[in-house]
Amino acid sequence: MLQIRDIIWGWLLIGCAAAIQVQITPSQGEISIGDSKFFLCEVVGDAKEIDWYAPSGEKILSTSTSDNLFVSRNDETTATLTIYHASGDSAGIYKCVAKNGDKEAQATVQVKIFQKITFQNAPSPQEFNEGEDADIVCDVFSSPPPNIIWKHKGSKIQPAKDVRYRIMSNGHLQIRGIKKIDEGNYDCEARVMARGEIDFRMMKVIVNVLPTIRARQSEVNATADISSTALLACDADGFPEPTVTWAHNNVVLETGDKYSLNEDGSELVIKDVKKVDEGDYTCIAKNKAGEKTEEVSLNVFVQPKITYFNNQTASEFDEQVTLTCEALGDPTPTISWSFGNRVFTEGEQASWTRPDKYESLDRNVVVRSHARVSSLTLKNIQFTYAGQYLCTASNSIGHDSQHMYLEVRYAPKILGAVTVYTWEGNPANISCEVDAHPGASVVWFRDGFQLPSPNTTNIKIYNTPTISYLEISPDSQNDFGSYNCTATNTMGTESKEFLLIQAEVPSSPEIQQVEPFSSTAVVEFDEPDSMGGVPIIKYRVQWRLPGKGWTGKEYDAEDDMMRITIVGLKPETTYEVKMSAINGKGEGESSLASTFKTEPVQYFTISSASPPSIGATSMALREPIAPKLEIMAQNGGKSLRINWIKQDDGGSPIKHYLVKYKAKHVSAWKPELRLPHGSEYILLSGLDWNTEYEVHVVAENQQGKSEPGIISFRTAMEPTTIPDAVDGGSGLGTGAIVGILIVVFFLLLVGVDVTCYFLNNCGLLMCIAVNFCGKAGPGAKSKDMEEGKAAFTKDESKEPIVEVRTEEEHTPNQEGRGPTEPNETTPLTEPEPAAADTTPMVVNLLPSTAANSVTESLSTAQSSPASESTTLTISTSSPTKAAPTKSSPKNSSHSNSLKADPQPNVGPLVDLSDTPKVAPSSIQTPLVLDAVSPPSANVDGPQSRCDSEKAPDSTQSKDLQVASQTKDAPSALCTDSTTPAQNDGKTVKEDNSTSETEVKNATGEVKTVPNEAPQANGNESKA
Repeated sequence: MLQIRDIIWGWLLIGCAAAIQVQITPSQGEISIGDSKFFLCEVVGDAKEIDWYAPSGEKILSTSTSDNLFVSRNDETTATLTIYHASGDSAGIYKCVAKNGDKEAQATVQVKIFQKITFQNAPSPQEFNEGEDADIVCDVFSSPPPNIIWKHKGSKIQPAKDVRYRIMSNGHLQIRGIKKIDEGNYDCEARVMARGEIDFRMMKVIVNVLPTIRARQSEVNATADISSTALLACDADGFPEPTVTWAHNNVVLETGDKYSLNEDGSELVIKDVKKVDEGDYTCIAKNKAGEKTEEVSLNVFVQPKITYFNNQTASEFDEQVTLTCEALGDPTPTISWSFGNRVFTEGEQASWTRPDKYESLDRNVVVRSHARVSSLTLKNIQFTYAGQYLCTASNSIGHDSQHMYLEVRYAPKILGAVTVYTWEGNPANISCEVDAHPGASVVWFRDGFQLPSPNTTNIKIYNTPTISYLEISPDSQNDFGSYNCTATNTMGTESKEFLLIQAEVPSSPEIQQVEPFSSTAVVEFDEPDSMGGVPIIKYRVQWRLPGKGWTGKEYDAEDDMMRITIVGLKPETTYEVKMSAINGKGEGESSLASTFKTEPVQYFTISSASPPSIGATSMALREPIAPKLEIMAQNGGKSLRINWIKQDDGGSPIKHYLVKYKAKHVSAWKPELRLPHGSEYILLSGLDWNTEYEVHVVAENQQGKSEPGIISFRTAMEPTTIPDAVDGGSGLGTGAIVGILIVVFFLLLVGVDVTCYFLNNCGLLMCIAVNFCGKAGPGAKSKDMEEGKAAFTKDESKEPIVEVRTEEEHTPNQEGRGPTEPNETTPLTEPEPAAADTTPMVVNLLPSTAANSVTESLSTAQSSPASESTTLTISTSSPTKAAPTKSSPKNSSHSNSLKADPQPNVGPLVDLSDTPKVAPSSIQTPLVLDAVSPPSANVDGPQSRCDSEKAPDSTQSKDLQVASQTKDAPSALCTDSTTPAQNDGKTVKEDNSTSETEVKNATGEVKTVPNEAPQANGNESKA
């Protein structure tokens, strides 16, 4: 732009021959008051001075800071005039003058100052109360003055069409009687047509509405002194939302111990209402539009309270007695009296003989009331007057009651039935019920003698505070008759006779009619005329075909039982029926037989247009009646037994029963079950815990199905503990049970092994002790063991050896034992160490005595000077032909186990101290030992199988050790014998030869010396 301008000015200079020209940009200007604007003065030509002059003609200096004018020289050809914050005085013609010597040029510009649209006062929001004339303020200034237009909701307000609106001279909008619907945003629009200027302000108009208030209840009733609360409530509306407060007696109420207010204050709760809280309460609603109040009345009532009452005591036949009752309350309560179901009120006279009408000429009961006091007067006192009287005070809000007691002293009154029926052998109780005050003592008499008498054993008396029972068990007709009950207290004595009567069987019931059906019949009957004195417990109904045997059934008697149904009859058949009644005494006579005939089977014909053929006509018997169902609970809770009772089969036999069931909360039925016709129940198992089930049972015959018999039940709750095995099996798994059994079996083996170690000196522990530790078993004697072993090892034969040795030494644990004498029951195997037992033992050495020979030789061997040794050798030969049938299986098993042992068993030695000397002639005597049962038949263990005989002896002891071994027979077996040991002698009989050995003053003890390992293995096998 500058280049083009310079070119233009260049041409002008050339054209004007160096003349000076001035131009002002803009050429004219309008400035709004308060605004700023500048003007540029441009000079064409050579000008030394460029100056601006104010409208007053005064030169505006560049350094001047006065007013709001400022001039600046930009370069040699331009100067700028700036008017800051123009005011009305800034208007006028401004001149720019350019000089160069005597040459001068100037230009002017007219500046106009105007007032633009200004909203001086247009507040928002502006609030007004509903119903008043609203003056909406909008103060606008401009030059020239603006034209004001009002708009509401986008539409121009036209006062000519709505007289409620008026635009004031100052531009305000007036709304007469402003309403809530007038609320909203209003636009105040100002326009200056000369300049086309427009501006507006939006103002929010709020219309406040005066509160309206209403009480939920104008009157509230409350009850005092019962820690109750009263709720006073009022609802207030308005805009803005009003605040609600409460006042009582001009005091504003606040939340505290006595009062509580909800969040908006509309509900006032008065706690623990008292009578002093009664009165008017003011509900105050207040907002910007104003205040409204509403009164709520609180009425406080007092429940009746009986403050005084008294108990009385009188004697029978006294003239009168008065009971008094006093009560308080608001409103004043009314007082009534009652005794049992009788009610007495003021002014009414009640009779004890006619309590339902309360009117009687005898005037035995009189009620009088005055203010808050009431009295009940009873005249001509009877013992029935005694008891609890109720005084009731009532008003409109409640009632209060108190019991008063009238104690009447009276002589005994004996109550109860005077006749009792029974029969011989059946105990009966005669009850003597005594009503007396004070309590009475009761005595029973018969024929003038007090019961029970010393010579009566069939009479007992039981007493309670009010009843005395005389229990009689009649033995004969003499026990029936009259019994006297006499009751005595301080007021008098009374007696009463009671009769014990022989009961009879009932008379026969009378059959009224028989209603027959095709397969059933209903017998209607009357009860027997005579019950025999005791209740009927059953009826027997019998029926038969004429001339045939009777068929009967008993039915339990029920109250008002008049009909009995018999089933299982044949259609179109004549029957006879009779009945008899049964009581505790027995069965009475039967009624006369009644004859009836069952109905024929019903037929129907399928109709058609043409006559039906034979095949079209069918016989249709009636469907059966639905069976009657019963529930029988089973152990375990998840199983249930459903029983059913067959009903009328409709004349056709039942083919089968159809059973289905399901849980009620599901729709699908379990698969239907079909049971035979003779079935009477079904067991449902695997049910869910705590579930309700429904069961249908249908009976079906040839003609169709019955209606289902339906029954519902709920299973038990699931138990929290594992049920016992009896209730449904163990809750443990199979693996756990097997593990427990293995552990128990292992512990049992360990226990047996330990027992064998300590008792029999055998077992696994014995083997370990001997073979690995080199130790003998407990209680063993090393010396005896070594001697016994030496005695055996010197003899290379494998025949069993029995060595009898007499020693003088004593063992501490054998002192005090009695003498022991060997006989035919003395065990020849190792005895078990146990407590003293004098029971003799029987030994069976061989499976068959016919194939074995036992020889016995006694020899005297020199030992030490202190002891004398006697050796008894028993040789056993194996049978060559042993009949297998004569050996028990148990003995055979023992024999087999012993054959497998390659080493001979070394049996324990039997030490005998002070062995009786035997004549040489009796040394070799054939010996036959009786066979006994094997030890495996005895379940008492080794201790009971081989008990040692021990008898007290204060001076000597014997050690009996017997070593025996056979190839075909087990170690010597022993059982208990009932033959006691004898101290004076012993006799042994064998086959046909008899040898007697007499032992006198012999003492001994049997003890066990452990064997070597082979013997221990034998004992293990035996155990």
